[in-house]
Amino acid sequence: MFTRRAVARIAVSGVLAVVVALATAGPGYAAPPPPPNPSDSEISAGRADADAKAARVGELTGELTQAEARLQELTDDVATKMELANKARVDLETAQAEAAKALADADSAKVEADAAGKAVEDSRRDLDEFAAASYQQGSTIGSISAYFGASSPEDLLARAQLLEAVSGSSLNAMDQIERSRTEKANKDSAARAALDEANRKQTAADEAKKAADSAQAVAVQAQQNQAGQAALIRDSKAGVEAQLAEALGAVDGLTAQRAQYDQWAADKQREDDENARRAAEAAAAAAAPPASNDDDEDYSPAPARPVQVAAPSGDGVETAIARAMAYLGMRYSWGGGNYNGPTVGIRDGGVADSYGDYYSVGFDCSGLMMYAFAGAGVYIPHYSGYQYNSGRKIPLNQAERGDMLFWGPGGGTHVALYLGDGMMIEAPYSGSSVRISPVRYGGIMPYATRLL
Repeated sequence: MFTRRAVARIAVSGVLAVVVALATAGPGYAAPPPPPNPSDSEISAGRADADAKAARVGELTGELTQAEARLQELTDDVATKMELANKARVDLETAQAEAAKALADADSAKVEADAAGKAVEDSRRDLDEFAAASYQQGSTIGSISAYFGASSPEDLLARAQLLEAVSGSSLNAMDQIERSRTEKANKDSAARAALDEANRKQTAADEAKKAADSAQAVAVQAQQNQAGQAALIRDSKAGVEAQLAEALGAVDGLTAQRAQYDQWAADKQREDDENARRAAEAAAAAAAPPASNDDDEDYSPAPARPVQVAAPSGDGVETAIARAMAYLGMRYSWGGGNYNGPTVGIRDGGVADSYGDYYSVGFDCSGLMMYAFAGAGVYIPHYSGYQYNSGRKIPLNQAERGDMLFWGPGGGTHVALYLGDGMMIEAPYSGSSVRISPVRYGGIMPYATRLL
């Protein structure tokens, strides 16, 4: 038999055992061992490194923007020089044709001049014959003495007919000599003048062609040099961006470790608090008088409330942006892209062909917009000028994330998707790829177009 005091001691000992057990075992969600806890200085150093690399990326982005703007200027200059060289070639061909015609005219004039010279000689010969005939007749032209000595009426008539014929021939011959000489001189002069003018035009056109070809070659060389500089900057920017991504990853890793440690500490605190509460309840129960035959009630903590997670919004703007962002780094192909994704480009007879766009898969600027907005159920044509007029016009200073930005007359030169904070995603030009870049305000249209 146990005394009441012995029973009490046994009860208290049991309660203490329960308290110890609770303190050591804890609730069912006991926290795991503590994860690494990076120091504030480590996190600050990582952020400083990432900030420095981000600043360098910004500097390189600015340099690249300027380099590519200069490259675009030089590309436009090449196009202009190519047109001028083409004009010079056309002018030279025209001048050569005129020179050939002038030479042919000169040859024709020489033939006619030679004929006129022969006519002069023939006229002179006729005149000489007339003079000789007049001398042999013993009379001058039209002299009445030529009728004297006629032996018969028939002889008199014959002499009259002869004098009349010879007189008319002599006058006609002298007139013909003057006309032939004048005609020969005029034709010779005109032929020489036409040939001189044609040769002058051909010489000028040939010099213009040489100058235009030289200017085109200089412009192409400048464009190639600038393209090389832009490529170097682009490579440097890609390298720093990779370093930035690595630094951001390191910061994210440290931040995640800190967040895990904070979560562990919070769980541990809740565990300690719960153990203390249950120990206090157990101690209080031990100190209280025993209940009269009442069934003990089991302790059951209140269930935790589930965390509410917001469902995806399904925002069309973000869908369009996500679709465009999914193709960062995809090569530019002129004429490439449709509602379903990148496609093979088409020939343009110039720059795009030199980069092989017509046999390469990719996007051009308007093709990227087609694909991006098709994901949100908006289908726009494959031409930036039409895309400019496909939605609501928004003043440029009120543009929001998801609006389209345009360049050139009627928006027909280029289009990009605005991301906010002065940044955009675009497929810029042959030889480049889909990228994020700062908004370029040179030549930009004063209105953005909003589709969603």
